Amino acid sequence: MIVEEKTISSERIYEGRILNLRKDKVEVKDGKTSYREIVEHNGGVALAAITAEGKMVLVKQFRKAAEKAVLEVPAGKIEKGEDHRLTAARELKEETGYTAGKIEFVTSFYSSIGYSTEVIYLYLATDLSPGETEFDENEAIDIFEYELAELKQMIFSNEIEDAKTIAAILLTESIMAKGTIQ
Repeated sequence: MIVEEKTISSERIYEGRILNLRKDKVEVKDGKTSYREIVEHNGGVALAAITAEGKMVLVKQFRKAAEKAVLEVPAGKIEKGEDHRLTAARELKEETGYTAGKIEFVTSFYSSIGYSTEVIYLYLATDLSPGETEFDENEAIDIFEYELAELKQMIFSNEIEDAKTIAAILLTESIMAKGTIQ
C-alpha cells in the first residue's frame, strides 16, 4: 500500500542560481517522522533534433559533475516564468546554430525523482535550418550528427551515458519507426 508523506515543516538550506536545496520533515507510516532533502529546479528541455538526412544532432561538452566531456542532445534550463517550448527553440539555436521549422512536444519526465523536482520536457525538432551558434558565456561545445542506429549502438557500448539523451534517442527511434515524422 502506498502511503503519502505529509510535510510537517520545510527549511531552505541553500539558494543558488541554478537550484535550491530544502530539507523537509515528513510524517511517514505509523506516524513516525523522517527527513527528505529536495533539490528544487525550474526544469529543463531536451531536443531530439533531426536533420533532413534523418541524422540526430548531438553536442559534446565538458560536464563538471561527471569530470569529462559528455555526448548529449541539445538541452538547457528553463528560466523562471519561461515557456518551455520557447526554451527549446532558444537552446537549439544557442547550442547548434539550427532553427527548427517544426518543434513538437514528445513527453516530459523527472530527471531524478528520488530527490529533485526537475522535470525535463523533450521536444522533437525537424525541418532544420543551419545558422550561427550563440553559446552562453564560458560554453565550449562541439556539434555532431549521427544515424539513429549508430546512436543506439553507442548507448549499449556506454559511449552515451546521459539519461535524457538515451530517452531522446530511443523515443525518436520509436516515433520514426511509426512513420510519424520524415
